[in-house]
Amino acid sequence: MRVMGFPAGMFQTNCYVVALDDRAECVVIDPGQEALEPLKQVFSQHSCEPVAVLLTHGHLDHTWTAQPLCDEYGIPAFIHPDDREMLATPSAGLGPQLSGFVQDSDFTEPGTVKDLTDGEKIELAGIEFAIDHTPGHTRGSVVARVQVETGEGPRQIAFTGDTLFAGSVGRSDLPGGSHEQLLASIADKLLPLGDDTMILPGHGDTSTIGRERAANPFLQDIR
Repeated sequence: MRVMGFPAGMFQTNCYVVALDDRAECVVIDPGQEALEPLKQVFSQHSCEPVAVLLTHGHLDHTWTAQPLCDEYGIPAFIHPDDREMLATPSAGLGPQLSGFVQDSDFTEPGTVKDLTDGEKIELAGIEFAIDHTPGHTRGSVVARVQVETGEGPRQIAFTGDTLFAGSVGRSDLPGGSHEQLLASIADKLLPLGDDTMILPGHGDTSTIGRERAANPFLQDIR
């Protein structure tokens, strides 16, 4: 499996492209601001074409390029229904202090939007994504997990969005956020995973569940 990524736009949101080694189809995760041209470069360099966009939540820094990307390639966007409103109305997730940032911009949903459901497994580009609903950062935040084969056996990768970072957790002060719910989501859905589970977050560096379990200051009371 190939996982390519780059930080997009002024928010430096990690955008990921996931593809099997032997297939030309790929899945884009969280195409943020100014991500379209860098994505096209990735598609060209790695000889792949997107079949779906998977959104870990509805905040604009993760969804900015979803509509133009989906509509140009004729592909669906997947998002939890609790965050779908933000695709066309990003101010719904920003609060009054940040809403002015987008007041002069127009956003629309992609032509095709499909729901993500807690506990479901969806196959995209030949890859099975396990979906965990992890509310707290937003009401509709999700983590998408895939299993890859390595020389040391199978290993999980978790695309954690803004739920869990290396050394930190997502903010919970925007509409729909709850710090208590965020920690409960991490405790219920992420900490039970194996220590070698790789986490690929929405911002910053990669990590592992074991590293975060041992050293993340926000998780020490819920281990």
